[in-house]
Amino acid sequence: MNTFDLIATTQFGLEEILAAELKALGAENTEILNRAVKFTGTLELLYKSNYLLRTCLKILKPIATFEAYNETQLYENIKKIDWSQYLTLQQTFAIDGTTSGEVFTHSKFVALKSKDAIVDQFRENCGVRPSVDPEDPDIRINIHISDINCSVSIDSTGVPLNKRGYRLEQTFAPISEVLAAGIILLSGWDRKTDFYDPMCGSGTFSIEAALLAQNIPNGQLRKFLFEKWSNFDAILWQTIKDEAEKAIIPFEGNIYATDLDKNAIEISLQNARRAGVAANIEFAEADFLQSKVKGEGGLIVMNPPYNERLKNDDIVEFYSELGTHLKHFYNGCDAWIISGNLEALKFIGLRPSRKIKLYNGQLECRLQKYELYRGSKRGGNDPLQIISPTSRR
Repeated sequence: MNTFDLIATTQFGLEEILAAELKALGAENTEILNRAVKFTGTLELLYKSNYLLRTCLKILKPIATFEAYNETQLYENIKKIDWSQYLTLQQTFAIDGTTSGEVFTHSKFVALKSKDAIVDQFRENCGVRPSVDPEDPDIRINIHISDINCSVSIDSTGVPLNKRGYRLEQTFAPISEVLAAGIILLSGWDRKTDFYDPMCGSGTFSIEAALLAQNIPNGQLRKFLFEKWSNFDAILWQTIKDEAEKAIIPFEGNIYATDLDKNAIEISLQNARRAGVAANIEFAEADFLQSKVKGEGGLIVMNPPYNERLKNDDIVEFYSELGTHLKHFYNGCDAWIISGNLEALKFIGLRPSRKIKLYNGQLECRLQKYELYRGSKRGGNDPLQIISPTSRR
């Protein structure tokens, strides 16, 4: 099977985790970029990457690179690409443009000029042109320009991979599914230690933990744009899905998801049912500040409220109480807390053993680890030792 270059995009701070996931799937020549990982793979790996990766947003297949100093050169170079290899007259298409630098400053302009080049090529060769559908295209083209350097890729994913298909309802300020999975992988959770999601909101941490623990593919509930490609291999695709189904394993550990908001618990439960993991999570309406560890330690992952979510409450007092409660009632645990209020994190009153810069959407956050145990460490693995979902039994 032929190999070619591919690019997996992700969120800031998750690049190394994504690279490890890719290597576990068999990717070669991995190169960490800004919010992305470049690698070499086959059509099979392209399918697997979309279906199985937990920290990836999109899989792009580069088809051309060139330099452009102005809009004319951009147009001419886009028009040189043989678009009949990727697009038929019966298919719709859309273009996503991203720009940085001083030469091209408007991504919509780049997308428009590129669209003109593509439709003009079809008109000249066929007399007619394919239609544009910006919302639900058959083929999505990605054009990235940094200064004068242009790269053109075909998007194999479509809707970003954080859209797993289970979170049809959500609470205020939910965390991205990709970010949640990345945080769990960064924590080194061993899939056996008790997992606590004490401010669960929409249930994203708990659901991602349950999916991870059982090797359930993240893409089981959704479609991908590569299924509309002219070279789509339906037999290979079905084989990959069948293998992934066989690789699912039982989970006998404990995942506890709680929230003060009764509505949040109901939303979380419905999301977990759609994901097929409701039986693996114990949901309860509860106040974390009135709770305590249930067994011999565990892993706590938490996205506590910050300014806009607390409204008039005292943010300093809340974070101080949070740290005090962890110290006295969750001894034996490791706590990973992500917050967009960097100042409030200082009032937790515990010394973090790790600090990681991340983004939840456009909001800069810090993920901080607090070791609350006495004696030897428990429940933590090297986060980069990730086992392939198709090989782990």
